[in-house]
Amino acid sequence: MEVFEQSMVPSLLPGDRLYVDPQAYALTAPGRGDVVVVSDPEFRGRFLVKRVGAVGGEIPPGGGAPVPPGALWLEGDWGTVSRDSRNFGPIELGRVVGRAWWRYYPPERRGPIDGATR
Repeated sequence: MEVFEQSMVPSLLPGDRLYVDPQAYALTAPGRGDVVVVSDPEFRGRFLVKRVGAVGGEIPPGGGAPVPPGALWLEGDWGTVSRDSRNFGPIELGRVVGRAWWRYYPPERRGPIDGATR
């Protein structure tokens, strides 16, 4: 998957290419801090790369109502330019495509994303 947005700067840059593990959450749900790929709730056929800020039952960063069970609160690392749960609300777990775990391009930035292991 190629990153197109700036919302995850400095962790991910536009043009970075990532391996996404679609089986990462087959047995466990995403956890706070995971970098996930989700189907965009506002634009059909597009995907977003975001960090899990809170899971069901937790209060999102910055406060507010708890995240509903079976949902995630997602935020970009560069909050001022990120279109994320602050705009469209919590995301259902069914929208999760997988966990972004490895950057393979560009070569000089090759490696795990935030210490993720497959």
